Amino acid sequence: MPSSTTLDNHQFSREEPEVWESLKEAIASSSGFARWQLEQRTSEPPARESLDEQVRCYLRETLETLAY
Repeated sequence: MPSSTTLDNHQFSREEPEVWESLKEAIASSSGFARWQLEQRTSEPPARESLDEQVRCYLRETLETLAY
């Protein structure tokens, strides 16, 4: 996988769909993701995003937070 792969360009999910599905399900079942979903519901109107989009957003926000 190229080192320039990002969550935004979706290369990982296109190149390794079975790995992404497994990873997405593991993340979606985590307590951190559940807490993030609750925070999203209280801070914004409920989004009609797919689980795929929600996990990507969660990962993006988590990585942005860790980058500080």
